[in-house]
Amino acid sequence: MKEDPTAVNVQGQLALTLLAVDPAGLGGLHLRARAGPVRDMFCAPIKTIFPKARRIAPSISDLQLFGGVDIGETLTRGEIIRAKGILETPTSLVFTMAERCEPGLAARLAQALDSGIGHALILLDEGAEDDEIAPTTLTERLAFRVDLDGMRHVDLVHMVMEEADVTAAQARLTSVAIPDDAPAALAVTAVRFGIDSLRAPLIALAAARANAALNNRKTVNEDDLQIAVQLVYAHRATQMPVEDEAEEPEDNTQPDDSPETQSPDQDESDLNLPDELLIDAVKAVLPFDILAMLEGSGRTKTASGSSGAGQKKRGNRRGRPLPSRPGRLDGGNRIDLVATLRAAVPWQTIRRKQNPDRTGVLIRPSDIHVKVFQEVSDRLVIFAVDASGSAAVARLSEAKGAVELMLADAYARRDHVALIAFRGEGAELILPPTRSLVQTKRRLAGLPGGGGTPLAAGLKAAADLAQRVRAQGLSPSIAVLTDGRANVPLPGKTGRAAANEDATAMARHVRSLNIPSAMIDTSVRPHRDLRTLCDVMNAKYIPLPRADAKGLSRAIETALGE
Repeated sequence: MKEDPTAVNVQGQLALTLLAVDPAGLGGLHLRARAGPVRDMFCAPIKTIFPKARRIAPSISDLQLFGGVDIGETLTRGEIIRAKGILETPTSLVFTMAERCEPGLAARLAQALDSGIGHALILLDEGAEDDEIAPTTLTERLAFRVDLDGMRHVDLVHMVMEEADVTAAQARLTSVAIPDDAPAALAVTAVRFGIDSLRAPLIALAAARANAALNNRKTVNEDDLQIAVQLVYAHRATQMPVEDEAEEPEDNTQPDDSPETQSPDQDESDLNLPDELLIDAVKAVLPFDILAMLEGSGRTKTASGSSGAGQKKRGNRRGRPLPSRPGRLDGGNRIDLVATLRAAVPWQTIRRKQNPDRTGVLIRPSDIHVKVFQEVSDRLVIFAVDASGSAAVARLSEAKGAVELMLADAYARRDHVALIAFRGEGAELILPPTRSLVQTKRRLAGLPGGGGTPLAAGLKAAADLAQRVRAQGLSPSIAVLTDGRANVPLPGKTGRAAANEDATAMARHVRSLNIPSAMIDTSVRPHRDLRTLCDVMNAKYIPLPRADAKGLSRAIETALGE
């Protein structure tokens, strides 16, 4: 079930208008939409309210962004020619194909936004899959997010204010007063929705001020705050607010106190705004499938770290190019000629005075820049499944479904999977690392269950396999599916206490290997001892007592992808 297209459109157009009023305070907008007529119609007002906007792409260079020595002109004219960068003056940027933005470029753009000069960034995110998304480094600094997935061009109606109205609102912005209790109310609302970023309340406050200025109000009121939290908090929420039932009787014991405490001549600077108003405002615009989204949506992933690819390694021969670095030509490196000339050109005047008989560009060893490449290895997800006890059949069926779902995209995502079942006295490698869906189904069909819970043996088998495949060039991750009730120790010991000690020791061993891991708690009630074991193992704890195959697959992808 999708959100109302009209509501999405109205919110998106209002977000663009507020961004035009206060670009420095709001940062920008993250537009999630594939290239096409729908996106073109939504973006049409940008040319009006941001007439000087510049379009950039992931391939943009530092010279274009920040300026510097123009190598070509410098060599042509024989004197240092400096090019002016886009970010030297307050600029509105439209970033196309933002899902392909590299971490280095994202960090530099984030630094420009944090400078407070007045840059505004509109990310055009064209990702087709959940894991293809603009970097979190940028999106967390942008006030708004609009998703046009599934919308048609007939659903869009332009509602942007006239340029004169925006200009007048900009002039009124600095004079808009903020009620004393507004920051606290915004902070409380953010906490209740699981928003842990301190930027969110500040951005929401800026959005409320911009909306008040747009409506020619001198003070932020309740309507401004409700609109702000709807636009800023709804897409940042990571949990649904938990109602505190214990406080209800206490509030009802003195129903007559509230009117007495309010003064008829109440100061405009204090709204006495109930937190519930802002909570309800955010709930009103949350997507209908919010619970599924919060369990494992692409929104929580980053473009650079959750694409399904394995660990990234720096090399000097193959892979994705990285920014060049100073280095030496020792036979194992490749020179970056342009970067080398860029480093040498500023010193030519001094060097010619020192060497008047030399001609051409004088290059010193310190100018040498070498090319750096990033190699990405395939990823292996190791499932360690607790196959013990009466509930083993349900857990194994969930694991089978999760493995098959992950393998469905294995070829596109370069994922391999392996399955380890631990029960009785030890652990067994049921499915060696593979990308073959046919072989996986055949091996999973006869997966046995029953017996004790040798959790330590399962962790040991997963760690041993991870070390083995890492030496072969794969990037291993471990997902443990268990109820956490270890009762079988490693060979040579007996007793439940020894089983817990061995499990803790193996968890420390996994942590020492620095392997991304997740622990899925399948017990009916979340297990405190298992959470403690996760802390020792440095694993992501996921309580999923009733997880189906799809929910388990999403949760594992979210935990290991980060």
